Amino acid sequence: MRGPGPPRRRWAWLVWLLVALLVLVVAVVAVGAWLYASAGRQLRHMDALGDYPGRPSAGKGTNWLLIGSDSRTGLTPRQRRDLHVGNNDVRNTDTIMVLHYGDHGPTLVSLPRDSYVPIPGHGNRKINEAFADGGPQLLTRTVEQATGLRIDHYAEVNFLGFVRVVDAVEGVRLCLDKPLRDERSGADFPAGCRRMNGTQALAYVRARYADPEGDLGRVKRQRQLLGAVADEMASPDILLDPTRLQRVLDASLAALRVDDGTDLARVLDMGWSMKQIAGGEGSATTVPVLRPGVMVSGVGSVLRWDGTAASRLFQALRADDRIPTSDTK
Repeated sequence: MRGPGPPRRRWAWLVWLLVALLVLVVAVVAVGAWLYASAGRQLRHMDALGDYPGRPSAGKGTNWLLIGSDSRTGLTPRQRRDLHVGNNDVRNTDTIMVLHYGDHGPTLVSLPRDSYVPIPGHGNRKINEAFADGGPQLLTRTVEQATGLRIDHYAEVNFLGFVRVVDAVEGVRLCLDKPLRDERSGADFPAGCRRMNGTQALAYVRARYADPEGDLGRVKRQRQLLGAVADEMASPDILLDPTRLQRVLDASLAALRVDDGTDLARVLDMGWSMKQIAGGEGSATTVPVLRPGVMVSGVGSVLRWDGTAASRLFQALRADDRIPTSDTK
């Protein structure tokens, strides 16, 4: 009777296949757990959020304030030269964004650094001056009062950290519709697609003086670059290579500081939402403005928000509704 033989061999082969798969899964989970624990220990915190009289109450969904700091600390002389920055270690910010996610797809809203808003205790100024005058807590309070949104989490990345993250993913691919040359940022790129290293990517995203859209053009490049970095970090080449994944995690966590109440799970939620936006599953826009380049005595050239349109945008985010369409992208 030869019938029973082959079925038993097929059954034994299936058992060994399942065992092999189980060992593989356990190994992946073990590596993942080790990386997760290691990342949790490296996560750096700061005092960025605080209560104050009149603070907006919590709405629906989750709101992050994402900041790109101008800090030059740690840049080499060559990096300073390539980026056209001096030796002074200023406390400023070029990038201010609100990330919202809830029941709908995530939404990323850029707040141009020249936005003319009330800064508590300082009168109406450019929004980035809140960071220079009072650090993360004053900037967070300024954003909350200007938007009516309660900020749940805060994340900040500085110059050097950003350069190292882009280099850790071995550069990002960016496409330019037309040449971009800005002596003050160090940007000098022809039209077309190219892979940029960290220093080049930072010069690209900081350029604004040669851009006819000024600060509005810069915030579009900021979102483009964030999407490119998120795409690289979520690629199989990195996720399936523990050595590269560890290198990217180390660079990212060294570049990042978050508020005291944020843990690694929340950071991963934020990263996943950024990946969704990069993949077209969410929305990215700029707060609606009336017109750019308005001169204000003692302040300089500012951007005034379109109060009605901006209010509709932030009310939609507060209610976790889909945002209204806008001409400002």
